[in-house]
Amino acid sequence: MMGQTIRLMTMMVLMVAIGAGGVETAAQNQRSGAQSGVRGGVSSNQQRVAAGETLIRNATVLTVSRGTLPNTDVLLRDGKIAAVGQNLKAGDAARVIDATGKFVMPGIVDAHSHSMMDAVNELTLSVTSMARIQDVLNPTDVDLYRALAGGVTALNLLHGSGNAIGGQNTVVKIKYGRPVAEFIFPGAPPGIKFALGENPKRSNVTVVPGRPRRYPATRMGVAEVIRDAFTRARDYQRGWDEHRAAAKRGDKNLIPPRRDLQLEPLVEILEGKRLVHAHCYRADEILMLLSIADEFGFKIKTLQHVLEGYKVAKEIARHGAGASLFADNWAYKVEAYDAIPYAAAILMRAGVNVSLNSDSDERARRLNIEAAKMMKYGGLSEEEALKLITINPAMQLGVEARVGSIEVGKDADLAIWNGHPLSVYSRVDATFVDGEVFFDREQDITRRPTLERERQQLEQLEANRPPPQGGAPPSVPRERRPAYGHDDDVWDGGDDHR
Repeated sequence: MMGQTIRLMTMMVLMVAIGAGGVETAAQNQRSGAQSGVRGGVSSNQQRVAAGETLIRNATVLTVSRGTLPNTDVLLRDGKIAAVGQNLKAGDAARVIDATGKFVMPGIVDAHSHSMMDAVNELTLSVTSMARIQDVLNPTDVDLYRALAGGVTALNLLHGSGNAIGGQNTVVKIKYGRPVAEFIFPGAPPGIKFALGENPKRSNVTVVPGRPRRYPATRMGVAEVIRDAFTRARDYQRGWDEHRAAAKRGDKNLIPPRRDLQLEPLVEILEGKRLVHAHCYRADEILMLLSIADEFGFKIKTLQHVLEGYKVAKEIARHGAGASLFADNWAYKVEAYDAIPYAAAILMRAGVNVSLNSDSDERARRLNIEAAKMMKYGGLSEEEALKLITINPAMQLGVEARVGSIEVGKDADLAIWNGHPLSVYSRVDATFVDGEVFFDREQDITRRPTLERERQQLEQLEANRPPPQGGAPPSVPRERRPAYGHDDDVWDGGDDHR
């Protein structure tokens, strides 16, 4: 009985996914059995082919880094892009996809995501650099599948913005249906979340009577928290340096410094081993953070949201920070009033590396449309707009050698679109991660009737019928576990700012 109920609950989640485009994955395809034929789409043989070949023929290839190539083939082999050109040849066992009239582009990279996270903020302290997003990943989050259906292949999973210095991020590839360990992007530099402004100073939090307010409560307090943390980290670093030097000299009976998990990530920042991704809005605070970074000798890798960044674009470029923006989302609180949709273009023209992000657990599937808006607001070219969601965020995450453009030797993370990706009328036909298909629209549609029949059968099981004495039937499970929308959401009446 319990097993039947659990199965129904699982089925309900799957059927919700069907409403947004199905639940077919490479792992499920492996159980579906091979079928022959391509019929203008992706072959139904979706078994693991990490060691095999896929040849995409006669597509318009949007390389991002080397222009647009019409009537071009792309050969994928062993999870990599093996060749790009015309009239390419593949082995007899290769999967061949006729992409005539279709477009191939690199997988979209979301530089600020909250998908697959069962926790976002650790709000008890102002500095929570010891907390790790990697410890709370949920690989069954249906938003991952929806992101694949929008051509997204990689996500930067960030801690929330409730702390001046938040937790450690995780960069993942979306391998929906696989164990969590297979999601982790190998070799991606580690990072951490900082935050400025209303969220870390808790402006919108009502303090319970009799309970002290968490420090800081002002913008200058946020600056002090960051400066104090790095002062302590520098002292901690010096202590370990002295200990290692003494050990190298052969000193006896040494006692190492007490290990501090809060300060170790900050020492990594000082040593250039960990990237800083900082939530910010106002121009004055952006300059404040850049000043602190210069004071302690490290760099801010990306300024997240950075709504007033256009006011200090030259200063951001001089520091070397990137900017990860919304396209046209602002005025949802006072410190967000001065945002403009031309910010991306202004920052790019000033020499700043700019990306667009979702800051969400589900909006990544529309990042292609966010990029298209920037052709209207600022006059970006088609290639510049595509860079905002591909190679630029890849650079901000330190993975541009692996993803972000279609080049020989890079990971085979890409999507086939039935029209130009910057058109609202286009959709994804297939999404590849490391050369494997993790979204296939044709199979998605094919499986929907089967899943619907299975759902109807499960609903008729005794465990799911109303009680014989009357009363309400068992409740239908929620679509997914309680989640969050973006950095400034408040969940469940609480104060879980992101």
